[in-house]
Amino acid sequence: MKAIILNDFGDANKLVMAELPVPEIKPDEVLVRVKAISINPIDVKTRSGKGLAESLKTEWPLVLGWDISGIVQETGEKVRHFKVGDEVFGMVNFPGHGKAYAEYVAAPAAHLAKKPANISFEEAAAGTLAALTAWQAFTLHTKIVSGDRVLIHAASGGVGHFAIQMAKHFGAYVIGTSSAANRDFVLSLGADQHVDYQAQKLVDVVDPVDLVLDGVGGETIDQSLEVLKEGGTIVSLPSGKNETVTEKAAAKGMIGKRMRVESGSTDMEKLASLFENGELRAHVSKTYRLEEMAEAHRQIESGHTVGKIVVKASPSPSEGGE
Repeated sequence: MKAIILNDFGDANKLVMAELPVPEIKPDEVLVRVKAISINPIDVKTRSGKGLAESLKTEWPLVLGWDISGIVQETGEKVRHFKVGDEVFGMVNFPGHGKAYAEYVAAPAAHLAKKPANISFEEAAAGTLAALTAWQAFTLHTKIVSGDRVLIHAASGGVGHFAIQMAKHFGAYVIGTSSAANRDFVLSLGADQHVDYQAQKLVDVVDPVDLVLDGVGGETIDQSLEVLKEGGTIVSLPSGKNETVTEKAAAKGMIGKRMRVESGSTDMEKLASLFENGELRAHVSKTYRLEEMAEAHRQIESGHTVGKIVVKASPSPSEGGE
């Protein structure tokens, strides 16, 4: 099978195409013929030697990636929920070795859900790590209740654009930050208020909020605490600039949490339901081919990706696949 491997950490040119054996599955796994792969900032950080590089440095050849959608080709003897031919999606083995940049992936059945028929393979792949991050932030690390005021930073990005929709699902009043260029996109997702982070100060335009979802870190944490209610919560995603969020929040009588998403089918099934009933949609701004993986990484590195980008691993049925 074709796969993109990483023989050494470094720039995007370190990603090279290779031929690898189709993986063998364990009793609790399924073999997925991958149709689409979603690319995330953690992929880029790990490739460069940061992120999860330390825990994966002994895995050679290293196959990056965790987000997949595709078709079940084989099932392990302990698998009951899936059968050959099922269309599935999920985040595989995060934060371990996902091996998603390949035409075939051996995935724990517990990390997958059935793909809703009303979304494409590309949309399904996009709705995995980023969507799970937003869901787990709002359900595991804090609890939104109807009427809460929620501030979402980087609201036009991968996690942010899902977070807006989920916060609205829970009945929150949502404030999203982005550049002015992405204002209409943020509002189209259901945000009640937009803040141009380049031209406006939060403290001048945002009334006190109950919850902050921070995907930026650094000064954004300090600025967020100025508009967070006493006793409110700020959940900060891995950014390399959020180590002090807990201490800073506590000093002001607030709750600061850092989080990292984890694989799990129960949450994937919740997302599948939201996609199926139309409460959640993935915005795929650009699609690449497997051989264009380095270009996809460079796009993520630009820091200006709207929604998600996706890499197609093999043709969809309409293009001559199954």
